[in-house]
Amino acid sequence: MLPMTESGFMQNNSIMNGIIMHAISGFYYVEAAGFVYECKAKGAFRKEKRSPLVGDRVLIETSGNNGFITQIEPRKNFLVRPPIANLDTLFIVVSADRPKPNVYVIDKLTAYAAYHKIDPVIVFSKTDLADVASLAEVYRKAGFRVLCCSAVTGEGMEQLEQTVSCGISAFTGNSGVGKSSILNCLLPGLQLETNEISDKLGRGKHTTRSVQLYHSGEGLIADTPGFSSLDFEENGEKIPKDQLAFCFPEFHDYLDRCRFYPSCSHTVDKGCAVLAALHAGELSGQRHQSYCRMYEEIKNMKEWD
Repeated sequence: MLPMTESGFMQNNSIMNGIIMHAISGFYYVEAAGFVYECKAKGAFRKEKRSPLVGDRVLIETSGNNGFITQIEPRKNFLVRPPIANLDTLFIVVSADRPKPNVYVIDKLTAYAAYHKIDPVIVFSKTDLADVASLAEVYRKAGFRVLCCSAVTGEGMEQLEQTVSCGISAFTGNSGVGKSSILNCLLPGLQLETNEISDKLGRGKHTTRSVQLYHSGEGLIADTPGFSSLDFEENGEKIPKDQLAFCFPEFHDYLDRCRFYPSCSHTVDKGCAVLAALHAGELSGQRHQSYCRMYEEIKNMKEWD
């Protein structure tokens, strides 16, 4: 049931600003002035080929419990998958084990966040199952914030709670990595559905069906559908190949030292300062390998994609 006033009646018809907290099957649940309204989007958005997203700041016209979204305020950023707007922080959840960390997925997500000017934070979950100290150090050295936590032992949960207490944050990562378990610890009473990991497949089922925002202190945090890859071919997810190196923060100090800067691809040795730093042990081989793999994916895409 939607919130009511102290007198037990909903507000009269009005126009107000709000934020989309949940979206499912063409309905948008907008929080405005302490109430949540079930809204539809104006048909004009469909003609403009625009869709409201969770996290959008919007203008709504209300009538009783319901309303229409009439305007979407300018976005600072948005993601296609998970579909969410105006993110301040993207928490990339990676399990220490079951399933094992997929470093290429981590590196694609950190690059994607950096390109969209979202602060990426890598969260290693299930640290009660395996030691991730060496892998965590790779990402700290690369310039990322890294948190290690366990919903079972409580390790790192207080630090994580402090990190999500401001702005809009989203949790994402492969399915089965423990996003819902973490959110259940951060937001007691939420009780998001969780599933056991399949011993045969080494991964969990997707337990989250749609994006939804929840209050956490002064901030808002989102649970998002799990996914196993991030395809640059998808609309809005392509990073131009000449921008990819800037999405690897550890490359920044070397880029303008390349002989053929700014056209250097950082994939061949001739005059490349990034590769010189790699050979000198100053950069992670794993991270550079991910960069080269992403660069090849993007380079092979057609220009009009």
